[in-house]
Amino acid sequence: MRSLSSPIQLALKLVVMAIGMVGSLHAQDDEAIPRPMREETFEALMANPPFTRSLGFSDSIILTGVAKFDQDTFATLMDTQTMESQIVSKIPNREGWQLIGVGGNSAKAETWIAKIQIRGGEIVSIRYQKPPPRPPKSGASGKGSSGSSGGSGTLTTAQISEARAAAVNYKEGFTSDGYPRQPPREMVEKLSRLNVNQREEINREMISHRNRGLGLDERRKIYEGLVDRAMQRR
Repeated sequence: MRSLSSPIQLALKLVVMAIGMVGSLHAQDDEAIPRPMREETFEALMANPPFTRSLGFSDSIILTGVAKFDQDTFATLMDTQTMESQIVSKIPNREGWQLIGVGGNSAKAETWIAKIQIRGGEIVSIRYQKPPPRPPKSGASGKGSSGSSGGSGTLTTAQISEARAAAVNYKEGFTSDGYPRQPPREMVEKLSRLNVNQREEINREMISHRNRGLGLDERRKIYEGLVDRAMQRR
């Protein structure tokens, strides 16, 4: 009987100890008892959840422009930290980024949203923002310089004169058409079929793209598309 009572007594002791621990917890101050979490605790996390951020895709990337040529759509992106711009389309660019689609009211730039597929297949949405002004180059007076518009789309008087002069002397080309020298013969032939005002309008738009920092290859594609589009409207 003695051997059977020992395990029972041990179990009773454990039960008594457990009851005593529960009692001591209730006796402690309320601050020691965990309280339920409130919704406001998570407001900041819900507003900017880390799980929707794209790894390897900078938050400094903004959408600065959208252009359509025939059936093709191009979006211009800018990294506001490096002030570098690049174009994305349905064909992946050198970064492997591909334009999936563009949303928003075409007449209101502030509503534009571009969906970009980056390397790995992830799709991110980039909203339009007005490009920030470019920092002035050291030693530059900033007076009448070709980049003084800061990508805002507003041309200086000197740039407007440049667009007009290039429209008249179209065979010579100009710094914004994307060609390292004079345009090729087939482009000169196309330009000859446009009037001066059409060429000037195209040149103004190309100077705006130059102000945004687009490279030669990107500007040439846009320029050729603008010329072909203008020819179809003749």
